[in-house]
Amino acid sequence: MGKPMDKSNNGHAKLKDLVVVTLLSDLDQAKEYQTLLKLNDIPATIKEQFDPAGEHKGVAIMVPEDFLDEAHVVIESQDAYDDFYDYALEDEDEVDLDTDYLDDEF
Repeated sequence: MGKPMDKSNNGHAKLKDLVVVTLLSDLDQAKEYQTLLKLNDIPATIKEQFDPAGEHKGVAIMVPEDFLDEAHVVIESQDAYDDFYDYALEDEDEVDLDTDYLDDEF
């Protein structure tokens, strides 16, 4: 998939040209997503969101609008991988290996 944005700007876009991909409550997860997007050649930035009272609402992951669809795909793919990994670990914990199961009948 070709990227319409000129790479000569080194991924630096004006904040007004950026759109929110996702809003998270955890700064560490936001940094992981930012790294993931950058590894996929998608310029990404993090912007903390505050309500009018100054309370922390969350962290926005922002990308240039031209990269929005691709950023959604990358993040959704990572979420699907994480869900699969979590499911696999849950199943592993439930397996009860008794000695009869491991005996060979040869």
